[in-house]
Amino acid sequence: MNSAPSSDGTGHIALVGAGPGDVDLLTLRAVERLRAADVILYDDLAGDALLSYAREDAELIAVGKRAGHPSPKQDEVNRLMISYAKLGKRVVRVKAGDPAIFARADEEICAARAAGVPIEIVPGITTATAAAAFLGTSLTKRLVARRVQMVTGHDVDGALPSDLDLAALADPGATTCVFMGKATFPALAQKLIAKGLSAETPTVVVESLGTPATQVIAGSLSEIAARLAAAKPQGPCMILYGAALAGVGREIA
Repeated sequence: MNSAPSSDGTGHIALVGAGPGDVDLLTLRAVERLRAADVILYDDLAGDALLSYAREDAELIAVGKRAGHPSPKQDEVNRLMISYAKLGKRVVRVKAGDPAIFARADEEICAARAAGVPIEIVPGITTATAAAAFLGTSLTKRLVARRVQMVTGHDVDGALPSDLDLAALADPGATTCVFMGKATFPALAQKLIAKGLSAETPTVVVESLGTPATQVIAGSLSEIAARLAAAKPQGPCMILYGAALAGVGREIA
């Protein structure tokens, strides 16, 4: 259960979902927490525009994690959140997308609870559904895609996770949303095809969603895997594949 911010001067932490980067997709609760915050720890993928809601006297601390770039360790982020909250500060930890989906929220929640600091989660629009909205499509489709699944393509060592349920990921009746998978998708696609998923399965990559640099690459599973193997996009990518995506994105790409 979430712990709502206290009003008695004691500190607390709010994990705020920033959505895909479009500031107008922030929830009203997210804006409220940002405006009230004494300290904001933010991911660089969350977008700079949301910081316009911060008070002039709020302390802003960048703690973003980007593959291949120097970034604070999770223990340091936890320490910062908790130490500020124990000083009586209203701390907002901003995360791109939704805090509950591949955002390491569990580690921060556990750390706060172990320290006796109240913490709440303010949900945000996950990149998967935001990508579908940008593409003007649905992730589900009657008689075609009855199920949506989300998976990370990035293990702690940066490689493709070794314990993926390939049978589920190769289900032709599902739409699959791959987070943090641009480097490992060629390897994943090879495994999916070997597991029986058609190499012609519609696949779309949305790069740098929520920014002016948003790009779309659309094609078959094998085509997209080959393109990502040849040249990885610079920005963060959401990769979607499944029969429900047939024809989607080609007019944008």
